[in-house]
Amino acid sequence: MAKGYHVSRRIDAPAERVWGLLTDASSYRDWNRAVVSIEGTIALGNTISLVSIVNPKRVFTLKVTDVARPNRLVWSDNMPLGLFNGERTYRLDERDGATEFSMSEQFSGLLSGLITRAIPDMTDSFNLFADGLKSAAEVNPA
Repeated sequence: MAKGYHVSRRIDAPAERVWGLLTDASSYRDWNRAVVSIEGTIALGNTISLVSIVNPKRVFTLKVTDVARPNRLVWSDNMPLGLFNGERTYRLDERDGATEFSMSEQFSGLLSGLITRAIPDMTDSFNLFADGLKSAAEVNPA
């Protein structure tokens, strides 16, 4: 059985404003209490290093695998031979001047059942991320 997490929020701001926050790693610490640190440029093919409150002693090395501005961003962390893959997908759908934001993380691979047992619950972290993004996008003008 695949393990995963999902969160969504209606953000009263245009998708471009939300996208700007989501793809600017240097601003994450200003609005995102779920992230301890993030380094790198969030762009297709790049690698970023992220430390999360979920596991502050571990650095996650993530590859940006899909970018479709301003609607979709995907980054992933995986083991060789398809043994384990974690993929986080961000979606932004603009409707009537607001943005429907969703973030999901899915785990798959031959070892996913074993590895996901050791992954802490990320529900609170996901909510912090979504709430921080919503607040920052709604407060800060473009």
